[in-house]
Amino acid sequence: MMDRAHNLTAILPCNDVSRSRAFYERMGFQVWAGDDHYLMMRDGKGGELHLQPACEDWLVPGRNPFGLYLYSEDVDTLAENFLGEILGKIHGPEDKPWGMYEFSVSDPDETLVRIGWPTHLRAALSK
Repeated sequence: MMDRAHNLTAILPCNDVSRSRAFYERMGFQVWAGDDHYLMMRDGKGGELHLQPACEDWLVPGRNPFGLYLYSEDVDTLAENFLGEILGKIHGPEDKPWGMYEFSVSDPDETLVRIGWPTHLRAALSK
């Protein structure tokens, strides 16, 4: 029995579980169960991610349809962990028209990962 509130966990296919593990560890996730064929990771703040090997020829470079969004108050700190890898014209977090302060990166299998926090909540933190 789980001792937490209702939760949804992403199961992410990857071509190289160890490479993906290293990428998501830079995002603050740690392995809490599993093995080289199926890893369960969590960040201690409510985020959870399971990594599993992709079926043969499933993840085609340049055509990965998967995406993740990590809500985190630590957007700037996380952006420092991915300097030189941030996608877009501005190579750092920025306030978006939809009300999020965010940036995007690609994981080793080109899964789009956006990391952000609501702009209005960020403004409240700085007061």
